[in-house]
Amino acid sequence: MSLKMTSDPRHILSKDGSSTLYSPIYQQFYHNPNGAIAESRHVFFETPGLDSFFSENKSLTILEVGFGTGLNFLLATDYYLKNNCTSPLHFYSIEASPVTSTKALELNYAEQLSSPDLAPVLPNVFKELNSGLNIIKPVPGSDITLHLFIGDFVDADFKDLTTDFIFHDPFSPEVNEELWSSEVFERLLGFSRNHTILTTYCAASKARGAMANAGWFTARAKGALGKREMTLASPDKNQLNGYKFLNNERLAERYRNGAFS
Repeated sequence: MSLKMTSDPRHILSKDGSSTLYSPIYQQFYHNPNGAIAESRHVFFETPGLDSFFSENKSLTILEVGFGTGLNFLLATDYYLKNNCTSPLHFYSIEASPVTSTKALELNYAEQLSSPDLAPVLPNVFKELNSGLNIIKPVPGSDITLHLFIGDFVDADFKDLTTDFIFHDPFSPEVNEELWSSEVFERLLGFSRNHTILTTYCAASKARGAMANAGWFTARAKGALGKREMTLASPDKNQLNGYKFLNNERLAERYRNGAFS
């Protein structure tokens, strides 16, 4: 199967000075235009406490839906190096239409990292990709492994994967509805440990209903950069202490009854 690369997104600078892309196909930005790096840090690292987890230097597995520009992977790598981690970091991600290596060269993320020498990482990653599972050691001398599946979510075959954190980061439910279904969140639950935390920028009731119907406990947290809320979820309700719990039974019931259609 030939690899479908996406070369048409338009590069722009978000308001915090970091790069993002605009997709003419989905007519959406890849990140919050008010701040690409700021949003990713808030949603995926600071709110679930992942930034502090790196300081413990424990083995860590992350699963991401929507590799996009690779920003979240690069930030995870930067946190790992900043904390002088030596334990394994396994970062699994899925992307149907990766950007080209040439487009990745336009991204300026390394300018805002603790390790600016990471600048070549993403262009090199995108240059090496094939359809299916790509296993890459992108940072020589570290124990970081990127497991990047190029293809559709339903085809991603991550054997024996159990993850600590899940980044749910596809385009929004309005334009990419198939990645926000109860079936998707049920499969993600199958990749999870009891302590796993799933985070997403999305606060849509239908998405939360899909999570609840799949068996996740859900909670709301403050959103990033002008967004009122975001969502956290876990198989264990205790992992969400400190956040405002949502009514999971009601959300699941409304989802099953088609109330959000």
